[in-house]
Amino acid sequence: MGELVFFDVETTMPTGIESRCWMLEFGAILVCPRKLVEIGSYCTLIRPADLSVVPPHRLSGITREAVSSAPPFEDVADQIYKIMNGRVWVGHNIRRFDCVRLKEAFADIGRPSPEPIGMIDSLNVLSQGFGRRAGDLKMATLASYFKIGPQKHRSIDDARMNLEVIKHCATVLFLESSLPNVLSNNNNIGMVTRSKASTTLSCRQEIRRKSPPTCTAVSHRTSPYNTRSLGKVVEKAKDAIRGARGSRTLNTLVRHSRYLLR
Repeated sequence: MGELVFFDVETTMPTGIESRCWMLEFGAILVCPRKLVEIGSYCTLIRPADLSVVPPHRLSGITREAVSSAPPFEDVADQIYKIMNGRVWVGHNIRRFDCVRLKEAFADIGRPSPEPIGMIDSLNVLSQGFGRRAGDLKMATLASYFKIGPQKHRSIDDARMNLEVIKHCATVLFLESSLPNVLSNNNNIGMVTRSKASTTLSCRQEIRRKSPPTCTAVSHRTSPYNTRSLGKVVEKAKDAIRGARGSRTLNTLVRHSRYLLR
């Protein structure tokens, strides 16, 4: 059985008409497919040819100063090829983003890219099996849903988080399949269809699929009752209370209410 390699790359954000995302960090963990435990790892910062594409400040800590002393991709290509080639690749939105960046980096140095023996894109798998019960399908949202912790946007940390998210999702789906009439999630609203998932997105859009949005929409709960009818009910209740004022039944109700609220 082939080993799983969970991997993630961190890149620059394209600006203006620039559509290229330059790799700044690569991280991968080797995982035993039978026990789902980490058995090896590799992570490195990568210095792009043009340091000006790297912002001087970045929340994840991958700054221009941090990558200025990092090795260029050519110096770490052998190690990346060794850990990736001939294994099952696993990651979140890797088909459209991380795999593309990896091929671009190897093409830049005139070398063939490593090839997987299989691929599991957790974004595609979870969109069909787990759905949007956690909200959207960004890694940060899923991690928050399962109380795993905040996404750090560092390659090795995100790869490990991806493994934990898959474990949690798989457990939920396994339990639901064991008792479908009791635990099954019947709310299929928001499920991502295959046709929608195959839409071509830009490099910037693919990055946003992996990262949380900058702001969230505020949802307002709507009342299931007719507000006009509810108002009439309230008025009738007030009239009934005024008519019963001083009666033994009302006094008993008030005493019990005070007792329960203590």
